[in-house]
Amino acid sequence: MAAGQFELAIKSFNRAALADGLNGEILSALGSANLGLGRLGQAEELLRRAVKEDAEVPEVWNNLGVVLMERGKTLEAEQVFKRAYALDNGESDAIRDNLRLALAKSENSDTFPLEDEDYKLVRRGAGDYLIRSAL
Repeated sequence: MAAGQFELAIKSFNRAALADGLNGEILSALGSANLGLGRLGQAEELLRRAVKEDAEVPEVWNNLGVVLMERGKTLEAEQVFKRAYALDNGESDAIRDNLRLALAKSENSDTFPLEDEDYKLVRRGAGDYLIRSAL
């Protein structure tokens, strides 16, 4: 995924699911890879399943929030980012930045479009990815 090889990542995650079962971590990784490919519907479904499996992982909530923002579901994304921020105890810059963007967007609603909407996708473990908003 770090190299932008999202299709290969999905194949690897599917092999891991066959070997280890479909757990929250694999669901999250599959959702994040689908987000990287712009498959927002699939990404949202997978990430919602991932938070049901493992509701205490802030990175998964953050990534779900990114998908929701990309899909224009700003108010729900704001709530999801708040949950991620609380679970993370405010330690992740990426989650904080995403929450800030969601709050600003909901405050400005349709009256003033925000310039430079950059949302950060956070992966479990090392590394994070930048997802640019297409809005």
